Amino acid sequence: MSSLPAPEHDDLYWMRQALELAADAARQGEVPVGALVVRDGRSIGKGINGLESFQDPTAHAEMQAIRQAAAALGSRRLLDTVLYVSLEPCAMCAGAVVLARIPRLVFGAFDPKAGACGSLHNLVQDPRLNHRCSLAGGVLAAESAELLKGFFSRLRSKE
Repeated sequence: MSSLPAPEHDDLYWMRQALELAADAARQGEVPVGALVVRDGRSIGKGINGLESFQDPTAHAEMQAIRQAAAALGSRRLLDTVLYVSLEPCAMCAGAVVLARIPRLVFGAFDPKAGACGSLHNLVQDPRLNHRCSLAGGVLAAESAELLKGFFSRLRSKE
């Protein structure tokens, strides 16, 4: 039997870790998004945005964390895991959550322009799909939003 969902204090701990990864992404000139896949109280996959570094439109933090976790488990199915991400996943990443069978998703800031976990769509809970996950949005949202606002403000000031 699964121990999901995690207690709220665990969500805060792991979201802070995702925010640290997001800050690392910003220092590397990437949009500050960080993600972790957690199983049994330990991180088995982590990622930061790498779109600019890799010139790869699929190099989102969530995709990197999911790939790393799948490699760690030797399975495409990430059962009994939780994905923590500092920003609401887009359609591509939400689709990957469904395909990986991740049972729980926790994210920070909502993304009104591209969010596919409640803002524009809710792919991870669409009843037409064969997998749905539980969802907690807005965890440490202000901290995540501040990282994003600061990053884009600095970017605009360089123009």
